[in-house]
Amino acid sequence: MDSISRRATVITVSDRSFAGEREDVSGPLAAELLGAAGWSAEVIVVPDDRDAIASLIVEVVEAGSDLIVTTGGTGVGPRDVTPEATEPLLTRMLPGVAEEIRRVGVASLPQAMLSRGVAGMRRGACVVNLAGSTGAVRDGVPVVLQVAEHAVAQAAGGDH
Repeated sequence: MDSISRRATVITVSDRSFAGEREDVSGPLAAELLGAAGWSAEVIVVPDDRDAIASLIVEVVEAGSDLIVTTGGTGVGPRDVTPEATEPLLTRMLPGVAEEIRRVGVASLPQAMLSRGVAGMRRGACVVNLAGSTGAVRDGVPVVLQVAEHAVAQAAGGDH
């Protein structure tokens, strides 16, 4: 669709990757999958910090990203705060997207139902949380790609 730039930002949420203690593999995989579908995608790594996550989402939306995919921080651990950082920023929730990501993930790994990831719109951009594993990215990105372009076009006033 001509009405969107097809710019994506992948935000990897990981204390260890941010500190350089572990290589980020899920973020680059997400960017690769998005790129193969025609989206230009950059990867930015942040720690598991609610303010850092929220600030970066706001920044990349304001910089023109149409699609923001976070990877990591969606579980039930004490440092898993990505949904809490994301949800207050969203003006329209897309619960069906998050539900479908979990449904598809559970087919591969029952623990995927523990992901608390959310999805929604912020200022015309589609924002989706994925769990931090490569499996979650392989399962989730195709779900996101089914609807992201349409959601962004609709938010810009496009026709159904």
